[in-house]
Amino acid sequence: MIFSVGYQPVLKITKQNVMKGLIMTLLLWTMTLPTVGQSYRTAVCELSFFSNAPLEDIKANNKEAIGVFNAATGDIALVVQIRGFQFAKSLMQEHFNENFMESEEFPRATFEGKVKKFDMEKSGSQNVDVSGDMTIHGVKKPMDISGRFEVRNGIVFMDAVFPIRLEDHDIEIPQILFKKIAEEVEVTVHFELKKD
Repeated sequence: MIFSVGYQPVLKITKQNVMKGLIMTLLLWTMTLPTVGQSYRTAVCELSFFSNAPLEDIKANNKEAIGVFNAATGDIALVVQIRGFQFAKSLMQEHFNENFMESEEFPRATFEGKVKKFDMEKSGSQNVDVSGDMTIHGVKKPMDISGRFEVRNGIVFMDAVFPIRLEDHDIEIPQILFKKIAEEVEVTVHFELKKD
């Protein structure tokens, strides 16, 4: 191959392209899951976070997420659209996306892990542990989450509440807002997953 002066590569490696690659990998991974009734996908998703701070509590809800779960292996993957978080005040939503989460540059949060101690054949709610990697704001951190899983009428229900420290994901709080925003937020998740 002959290159001319000023040759520019077609694909530039940017954080956005890396995130797109991650989403593509997740989608390709879900296609390789066994097709014998062990693969589950999101039917309902509800996420929220709550920040308890001295001057003002902040709460946001999000229904823009996808998840896959392989009951045979325990593998689980979730992708959350950051701009999907809805706030009571539009100014809070604007600050969240532009100043804190920088959602143009980091449009998604992801979790990839493995569910432990879950028996698909057992009736009733079960306590489970999930270990994996949480990527928020472009920073990947290992995370262990305790939650509850239940199978009812062929649907897997997942519920968990866990903390996330903003500094763990390089999310900076401007000094002027330091007393308005807590350094740790409480995240609540509820997913309902149906067989593929």
